[in-house]
Amino acid sequence: MTQLFDTYGKEYRDVVQASIDFSGLSYEFVTVAKADIMREVIAARLGPEAKPSALDVGCGIGVLHRYIRDSFARLCAVDVSTACLEQAARANSGVEYRAYTGAELPFATGEFDFAYAICVLHHVPPADWLGFMREMARVIRPGGVLCIIEHNPLNPLTQLSVRRCEFDRDAVLLPAWRTAGLMVQAGLKMVDSRYFLLMPSAAAPARAIERGLARLPFGAQYIAYGTV
Repeated sequence: MTQLFDTYGKEYRDVVQASIDFSGLSYEFVTVAKADIMREVIAARLGPEAKPSALDVGCGIGVLHRYIRDSFARLCAVDVSTACLEQAARANSGVEYRAYTGAELPFATGEFDFAYAICVLHHVPPADWLGFMREMARVIRPGGVLCIIEHNPLNPLTQLSVRRCEFDRDAVLLPAWRTAGLMVQAGLKMVDSRYFLLMPSAAAPARAIERGLARLPFGAQYIAYGTV
């Protein structure tokens, strides 16, 4: 997996865009939607004025960081691909990038208020899912929040997108209930989830409809989160 992402680092964005072209969604729209929904979770769990220290686990080329960096007092990011990290560092200032093995995170216990992994867990071998979740929880302080964004395997267009994406050729998709269950097993509290990316529009009426249907498994992706 490391070699795969090293090889495609420079073309990462184009490969992902090609996999979702049929849906009418743009890579930028999808990225902004993820940033927006994480800010909503932060406001709900840590307070509307919160500006937490945060860790991005499996950051790739750091495309999200330009959209969310200002929401954090401190943002650190790790990835198993050094090629992706180098590209991310060139594109973004004010983010601390570090390489890691995919096992132990190079941070102290309780170092962050908030940690998240976006479309990473489906690349982790299923036997390691719980350990991955526990390691993320380890670096979050008591009362902090762990957030996972993943593909929704119940959405047929998501399944098609995954089949079209070179990066996802070995992906094992998790339904929201499975991810939430892993969080509970890892000791998180107040675990919740909701779906998003149902409609390819940022217009207020479309966003309102999507929020109203967030509990139904229609969206292309979902967010699961819990408190440490």
